[in-house]
Amino acid sequence: MRKPVKRKPTVKRKSSRKKSPFSGKFLSIGAFLLFLLFIGIAGYHYREALAYYFSFRSRHELKTANTTKIEGARIFQVLSKHSSNVFGLDVSEYQGDIRWEEVKTVEDTFQLAFAFIRATAGKDRIDAKFKHNWSKAKENGFVCGAYHYYRPNENSIKQADNFIKTVTLKKGDFPPILDIENLPKTQSIDSLKVGLRRWLTKVENHYGVKPIIYSGESYYKDFLKKEFKGYSFWIANYNFFVEQIKDDWLFWQFTEKATIPGIKGPVDINIYNGTPKMLNYFVLQ
Repeated sequence: MRKPVKRKPTVKRKSSRKKSPFSGKFLSIGAFLLFLLFIGIAGYHYREALAYYFSFRSRHELKTANTTKIEGARIFQVLSKHSSNVFGLDVSEYQGDIRWEEVKTVEDTFQLAFAFIRATAGKDRIDAKFKHNWSKAKENGFVCGAYHYYRPNENSIKQADNFIKTVTLKKGDFPPILDIENLPKTQSIDSLKVGLRRWLTKVENHYGVKPIIYSGESYYKDFLKKEFKGYSFWIANYNFFVEQIKDDWLFWQFTEKATIPGIKGPVDINIYNGTPKMLNYFVLQ
């Protein structure tokens, strides 16, 4: 029998590379310090809003599972900066059963005056809560606007017909609203723009007034701003650092996480770029 050969244990060599002072632990500490700096700057910037917000939440003991304290402070800050403007909300069937008699203010301070309500989507979809929300919002004194959720891959004329047969507008209502957020999957951007124009033209001819166009700011800049000049725009921008409505936005949807009595879950809040008197001239006469 052969004797087993003893092998020398492998010697682990230390790496000759020196560790960078910016690696590992130092990077973690640096990132943490930057995070603390960001929190400090945000806290200072929103100091008055945070003080109010914490006090308000403590007094009223409201549950805010969907809204962080920083987000709530931003909502208060933005609304405070637009105290001479008009505030409103937008809803659809996704908000469930709304108790409209309780829907009055945001943060117990800022009066809500108008409501955008989803009416239709695509060529054949009617929002399940549209009729109820439309009638109850009006009963409770809201200026109302109906909007259509546009589906890029469906026929634009059929979509316009769906909206027209569903929505009756009267004096004091907002012009009709086209909500376009998605890019097409089966057609080009140029074809999409043709479809949007067909919808807008047919709806304008029916109601006798130019529709409002809703979209996100990036979509608006990239595809709509130049080609649809002359239309009024309702723009969504939730950027934490944007606090003022821009001149070319007629309406600004600045948050989707507001808490409002009478509505379960988070709610979109909008600002009209004008005074109550100006709003009276903008609605259907």
